[in-house]
Amino acid sequence: MNENAPARSSVVLVIDDEIQIRRLLRLTLEGAGYKVFDAATGQDGLTEAAQRRPDAVILDLGLPDMDGLQVLKRLREWSRVPVLVLSVRDGEEDVIAALDHGADDYMTKPFSAGELLARLRTAQRHSLKGEEMKVFRSNQLEVDLVARVVKVNGTEVRLSATEYSLLRLLVQHAGKVLTHRQIMREVWGPNAVEQTHYLRVYMSHLREKLEIDPAQAKLFITEPGVGYRLAEH
Repeated sequence: MNENAPARSSVVLVIDDEIQIRRLLRLTLEGAGYKVFDAATGQDGLTEAAQRRPDAVILDLGLPDMDGLQVLKRLREWSRVPVLVLSVRDGEEDVIAALDHGADDYMTKPFSAGELLARLRTAQRHSLKGEEMKVFRSNQLEVDLVARVVKVNGTEVRLSATEYSLLRLLVQHAGKVLTHRQIMREVWGPNAVEQTHYLRVYMSHLREKLEIDPAQAKLFITEPGVGYRLAEH
């Protein structure tokens, strides 16, 4: 028995546009006891990730329809699955960007099969436990984080990109108070942390669109002098 084999048939999703790399990874991973699915584009990879719920993802950055960093960013909106980036890009800035976007590890091509398997096992060991949140519900609000669909009492509500980014951040930390500076940094960037008037305007937008009575907010709770909290129930 191979002591390094996964305890069960772990599922790995490979997102890479090179068919030769996908074939090599399939042989390597299946030989180590993994079950493998693959995708040649970023959008197909995101769809597979939502449907297959893999235990780990191996992601190339040079995809034909979108940059791998964008795939990683989209994936991290709803999933904490371990992601190992496997790319020909070997610049320090590329590694930093991938890690900053939520990658668990980074390897360059060509690669050693033994090292890849070891890094994959390590990433899985260090991954966060628990169920992934794909759909959030609180009172009349429903947010599908995979499809990016927001509904109030079953009716879809359209949000701007910034409104959705703000809502998604609150959903990801539902029940917890987020400070003004935390929200500004995450949604508008580190150079905007003092521009809290933006935040007041967009919180007003969310309340107008998603609260039953915006004047008596039940979902988006103001913590005076501190920040905001999204009610869990």
